[in-house]
Amino acid sequence: MIKPMLATLVKEPFDDEDWVFEVKWDGYRALAHKTKKVALLSRNGISFNARFSLIAKELEKIPGKFIFDGEIVVIDKKGRSQFQLLQNYEEGQKERAYYYIFDILSYQGKDLSSRPLLERKELLRHLLASRSFLFLRFSEHVEKFGKRLFTQAKKKGLEGIIAKRKQSPYRSTRSRDWLKIKTKMRQEVVIGGFTEPRGARKYFGSLLIGVYSEGKLLYAGHVGGGFNEALLKTLYHQMIKLKRKKCPFQNEPKPNAPVTWIRPKLVCEVAFAEWTKEGVLRQPIFQGIRVDKSPQEVLREL
Repeated sequence: MIKPMLATLVKEPFDDEDWVFEVKWDGYRALAHKTKKVALLSRNGISFNARFSLIAKELEKIPGKFIFDGEIVVIDKKGRSQFQLLQNYEEGQKERAYYYIFDILSYQGKDLSSRPLLERKELLRHLLASRSFLFLRFSEHVEKFGKRLFTQAKKKGLEGIIAKRKQSPYRSTRSRDWLKIKTKMRQEVVIGGFTEPRGARKYFGSLLIGVYSEGKLLYAGHVGGGFNEALLKTLYHQMIKLKRKKCPFQNEPKPNAPVTWIRPKLVCEVAFAEWTKEGVLRQPIFQGIRVDKSPQEVLREL
């Protein structure tokens, strides 16, 4: 299985004529493989064909064999991709899921990964313009002016932008040829346990979360905000199946409520204010479960 190219997080936007800039989509990263049939796969190999069958069917209409890279998103009324809408997505609902495609790795059996980025994107644009699609979209870019796109993204409440070096090849690793600049702090974390609820709250109080460093899961705080009762119930039933006796964190925390430890199998995303000096997230708010990522991939970004 081909692994996607990953961007390195940096703090500030920039202008550079050797770079192009794209919107950072807030969804599920997905590689689309077509030989005889389409396989729409997450970055950890989970099939999205059934959940996003309308996207898969449209990919079937594109002639030839190919491998695309892109992001599956649900767009809100203001034209923004919203990860929380994607969490609850079901085909047939009012909001649609779209596949924003930003790269092509191979076509008709020919490897394109060593070709310059702009050359790959022009071929991709041509293929997607060959037919009319409802659920497939070419991910546009702007050249040189990253600061302006970042300002626009911030005003619209988007997650951020991606900067890509024009001449860069496609490498299945994290690279500084692709950079991500976020408008707000977000971090993927691994759930290692949960506390008992208090007062009128049901199911659980807070999630105990962590990130990996050198193969060890390090405690990074607790998350109690961002849940409604339906989400509390759903997540609780997912977690209780993973119950274990031993703390999974290398640095065992001492929360102020009884804890149920779980096997570190679930990845979620949180918004937060900052990292403290102790390596703990301040004011984390739950955004959603990430089915498209493996726990061992979850590292502290900044």
